[in-house]
Amino acid sequence: MEPVRKVDGIVLPIDRPNVDTDAIIPKQFLKSIKRTGFGVYLFDEWRYLGKGEADQDCSERPVNEDFVINQARYQGAKILLGRVNFGCGSSREHASWALRDHGIRALIAPSYADIFYSNACKNGLVPVTLSAEIVDSLFIECSATEGYGLAVDLEALEVTTSDGETYPFEFNPGLQQRLLSGLDDIGVSLNSADAIRTYEARRATEAPWLFAD
Repeated sequence: MEPVRKVDGIVLPIDRPNVDTDAIIPKQFLKSIKRTGFGVYLFDEWRYLGKGEADQDCSERPVNEDFVINQARYQGAKILLGRVNFGCGSSREHASWALRDHGIRALIAPSYADIFYSNACKNGLVPVTLSAEIVDSLFIECSATEGYGLAVDLEALEVTTSDGETYPFEFNPGLQQRLLSGLDDIGVSLNSADAIRTYEARRATEAPWLFAD
């Protein structure tokens, strides 16, 4: 996983509360664990006209022109702006995979579902929590300004607008350090690889029957 220190880019506004993981990536696409290839199915039922299927060629599907992800002004967005309880519903990790595969690197919302929040951090996404009032103002600015962008600084724990206004946010120090260091769960374990090998060698001597073929 790549280290994340600062995300600077266009904002994609998803102006709906309680966006669940089935809306982020519908169940019919959960047939792979490769973590890639899910971006074209992000928000599939809102993004396209008609239900999609796994391995379908989305380039031939009619799109919903009214949905923000299909509008030119939001192409290349790196920051998703959401409403309360973003990522609720099932615990599917594919939701984070789809967001990242589309190009999203940070999210801003008043609150998130706990499991989604954890999955986001484990997959290199930065879920920022700001008050509902601040999020309201960001939605207004985003709607009024084509190409509206923000900067999310994970080291300074600040969101900065294009006119220089800053909004501090809190973040779990342990998760912050993981993202800054580019460590997922496997990476954290590998940091203790020497200690693990030493423990296994000692246990093999103390209880050899546990290691018998």
